[in-house]
Amino acid sequence: MKVLIKVALLSSVVAGVLMAGTAPKAYPEGEVGKMVKLGEDIALHTNTHPLTKDYVGNKLNCANCHLKGEDGKPGTAGSIASWLDTATGFPAWSKREKSVQTLQDRSNNCFMRSMNGKRLPQDSKASIAIAAYITWLAEGKAIKMDRKGPWGPTNAAIWPKGIKHFKPLFKKATHANYLNGKKLYGQKCASCHGDHGQGVGAFPPLWGKDAKGKWLSYNTGAGMSKLPKGATWIQLKMPLGQGGTLSDADTVDITLYVDAQERADFDLEKALPPKEEMGIYNSNVLKEKHSVRSNFKALGLYIDTIRGDKKIK
Repeated sequence: MKVLIKVALLSSVVAGVLMAGTAPKAYPEGEVGKMVKLGEDIALHTNTHPLTKDYVGNKLNCANCHLKGEDGKPGTAGSIASWLDTATGFPAWSKREKSVQTLQDRSNNCFMRSMNGKRLPQDSKASIAIAAYITWLAEGKAIKMDRKGPWGPTNAAIWPKGIKHFKPLFKKATHANYLNGKKLYGQKCASCHGDHGQGVGAFPPLWGKDAKGKWLSYNTGAGMSKLPKGATWIQLKMPLGQGGTLSDADTVDITLYVDAQERADFDLEKALPPKEEMGIYNSNVLKEKHSVRSNFKALGLYIDTIRGDKKIK
């Protein structure tokens, strides 16, 4: 029997922190402005941009998670994954890396996980440009370095609450939730993301490989692959333009279905470029591995039982 979940929507739990806004009206002058514009272009075209395409291992761009706001710029949409105040929280403590991370550390590491690629060299032009763009979005806002997590104030108010909110709900999940998630995905998600998670037009892929065997979406080290984190983002952002409309139960089931699909394993050692290219890696964690199976196991879920088969590793 399908588990019925009756809990207040996360969108009501985080009401009051769904910051929306726009980028500053004008770019900085001179070379700084050029760097900001470059960072914006990279965020929009990450997997094809000459400076970053060799570090991306899928078909995603930064703007697929850091959505455009009313001004059409990546990261200016309100709520979760907004960049409008992100830079004000850095340097910040990261539990994952067990070190104090810079804004560049944070975005460079995303290339290993959400982009399923290699970490950007710390002082590369692309790394500086992305940080410049995100910093520009926060221009004029007060700095308050985060002691608990690598987020700006808006995201710091959302991510921890979302994880706490959804974690116990996933622990109750069964194969029936997976089947319902498959049905709901077909009804609410497939028109944009494809029947098989392959993406449609400008809408991003969510899992699987292309005809040449290249992975299409985020790997198992990405935040979206962790069920409570993925659900937090999905409920507040999806369906596109209708964020906050999915119930907890539907959000859990859709996330369960999507993250149970085949995607690349994550191995930190393989995602780090050679030391002579990378420079210093600012982390006290040098070994980390994840798979679909281990991500589900972290919540006491057995992936074979959830999927009702034994096809996925």
